[in-house]
Amino acid sequence: MRQKRTTLTSLQRWLRLLFLVPLLRGRRHPELAARAAAVGLFWAFTPTFGLRMPLVFATWLAARHVLKVDFTLVIGLAFTWLTNALVTVPLYFGFYLTGQLLQRGPDGLLSFTHFRAAFATLEAGDLPWREKLMHALGDWGVTLWLGALPWAVVMAGFGYVAATSYLRHRKPLRRKA
Repeated sequence: MRQKRTTLTSLQRWLRLLFLVPLLRGRRHPELAARAAAVGLFWAFTPTFGLRMPLVFATWLAARHVLKVDFTLVIGLAFTWLTNALVTVPLYFGFYLTGQLLQRGPDGLLSFTHFRAAFATLEAGDLPWREKLMHALGDWGVTLWLGALPWAVVMAGFGYVAATSYLRHRKPLRRKA
């Protein structure tokens, strides 16, 4: 009789299938998968919800055809799924706090209530789209992007180093005889 999986076991299995199996199945150099993890994590930790996968695709096209640098597109796309709709608002709040910290220092930090009020103006249906866009690109959007960029760079670097060391430890390159 088959045992029922716990929620934690199911989550671990899902994460392993989503992130580790594509890394291990790649037959090319580990650096290609590591670059893909870095690109996917960079875009995952930016305030671009809904545009992350097209941005990874655009980055792949630019890297491949303009810079002549390659990475595995599928792995890059998979790593954008790390940040999903369930964690978007807490992530954006963390980006907003980081941006405030970089702009104003620790004295000017606002609470989640203030953040939610600023976010609600974007969700409000009574504002014209131009005013929503100006609000998103104004002080609120600058603070959000300023706070997101350090996280994106750090997570991309961490993803590259972690994927490279994992793949080199787990699967040494086959040498031609």
